[in-house]
Amino acid sequence: MNVLMIVESCFGNTARVAGAIAAALREGGAQVSLVQADAAPAPAGEGLVLIGAPTHNMNLPTPASRSQARDKGGREPVTGVIEWIDALPTSLDAGRVAVFSTVTGGFMSGSASKQMVKKLRRHGVRDAERQDFQVLGTPGPLADGELERAGRWAGELVAAAVGR
Repeated sequence: MNVLMIVESCFGNTARVAGAIAAALREGGAQVSLVQADAAPAPAGEGLVLIGAPTHNMNLPTPASRSQARDKGGREPVTGVIEWIDALPTSLDAGRVAVFSTVTGGFMSGSASKQMVKKLRRHGVRDAERQDFQVLGTPGPLADGELERAGRWAGELVAAAVGR
């Protein structure tokens, strides 16, 4: 299975989750291309497209929220997942799509993964699995056990793809 993984990360937490997912997918036999969102190509028939982003202000990162992350010591990508999704053709060329985000948790934290699913519907994606991974504050770190949980989720994605 060929996998295209698109990731945006400002403080490194989402990138760490993406790394754990990619490692588990590779262990399951997948060929994984892990690409930063600001340099990512459009899907080209991969069996699985995975998209990951941090949650900023209860939503996907925007230029303004990326600038705020930079002011707090994070990386400020030129563009991110929201721009990548917006630039996609109206019909996505991918077998399956799954999304994940990092969240600080709590009732009012929102979820970038939920917003990605909404945006992807405009590109013909009707069924995208989603998962959120908890960070313990804006700069992190990830909550205990989240990298292991990311690996298990990746194993479930591989198993579901094989069972199709």
